[in-house]
Amino acid sequence: MISNTIAITILAVSFCLLILIRFPISLALAGSTLLTVLYLKVPLAAVGQTMIQGINSYSLLAIPFFILAGQIMSEGKMALRLINMAQVFVGTIRGGLAMVNCVACMFFGNISGSAVADVSSIGSVMIPMMKKKGYDTDYAVGVTVSAAIQGVVVPPSHNLVLYSLAAGGGVSIASLFLAGIVPGIMLCTSLMVTAYFTARKRGYQRSEPVPLKQAPKIIADGLLSMLTAIIILGGIFSGWFTATEAGAMACLYAFILTFFIYRDIPISRMWIILTRTLRTVSMVLFLIASSASFGWILAYLKVPAIVTDFMLGISDNPIIILLIINVLLLILGAPMDMAPLIVIMTPILLPVVTTLGVDPVHFGIIMMLNLGIGLLTPPVGTVLFVGCAIGKISVDSGTRAMMPFFYTMCVILLILTYIPGIVMWLPRMFGAS
Repeated sequence: MISNTIAITILAVSFCLLILIRFPISLALAGSTLLTVLYLKVPLAAVGQTMIQGINSYSLLAIPFFILAGQIMSEGKMALRLINMAQVFVGTIRGGLAMVNCVACMFFGNISGSAVADVSSIGSVMIPMMKKKGYDTDYAVGVTVSAAIQGVVVPPSHNLVLYSLAAGGGVSIASLFLAGIVPGIMLCTSLMVTAYFTARKRGYQRSEPVPLKQAPKIIADGLLSMLTAIIILGGIFSGWFTATEAGAMACLYAFILTFFIYRDIPISRMWIILTRTLRTVSMVLFLIASSASFGWILAYLKVPAIVTDFMLGISDNPIIILLIINVLLLILGAPMDMAPLIVIMTPILLPVVTTLGVDPVHFGIIMMLNLGIGLLTPPVGTVLFVGCAIGKISVDSGTRAMMPFFYTMCVILLILTYIPGIVMWLPRMFGAS
């Protein structure tokens, strides 16, 4: 006799075992789903159909476009221009290069929408620059990896698009993008304050001011690079573009700016950029497809309803439930990557929080920042590992250096969790939520 309890056990145990023996996350998701389906005697064709349906979405096209736009601008000197612009505004403060790092990562996050792209592009410039100016290497890495997390919150974050799809498409991408602006500014400001006090403690000095004659050109170049984000956000918020169309326009603008206006790289590099983008998109789409099949079997086994009943059985107080969910996501963010967690956990946890009156847009920002923090925690810690590789230090050293910023981000997470008005202010102002 087939039992749902046994099926859930097979799904959970097989997934954990596959992860422990170091299967890729996407294969672990697909493999555990397949084993569970075999036990349930559900037609195998159902798995294939759910995987195809998981990626058969027009809105999902926004992700490849945003990735391509970020790749084009990363290949050029956009990161350097944004760093120079940030240095004009905050570079002369004590420990100013760390603050420049924070601001530049927020600017670049508005273009790339990816934490990994942030740490790769900004880190490759800022970490050697900070070392040259007398900053400790571990501190330079700690600042960079922490500041890069802004890319998962500030629009146009790929992960916000993914959350909208995982929520069944009922959450507006425009609302999520608007909701991420104020938290992104708060996160940047708090990281800068932490960097300032750490700089005083370590005895770092002020940087030399940018010559006044050079400032206008530096700012103009930086704003021209930032125009990509303005095209994306302005087009979506004004209703001129969908998120997908805005991504396509961003690609076009990034292409013209990089290859014809600044001429940073020859047009022949476009083939390499397209190849890298295709590899990244292939991995992302297979991960989404596998996660969709995993989410389907969870729904088939009524796991979301079970979790909702269990959580509400513990307490019907939103403060306690949100605290439990935050702790759960922080724990899950350590061994798992962000994209599969969004696709898997959104259908499970969203019914819980909406039952308690939490807005889905508000919960989306909570989840993004929470899982973004998970990108800094081993054993997965993708952003941490990339930053340590750039700085050529051990993961242990990088982890210790980023801990003050980690605690700061956890405080911001709690503030955003329990003061929803901060997140929902802009969406409500524009009538998007």
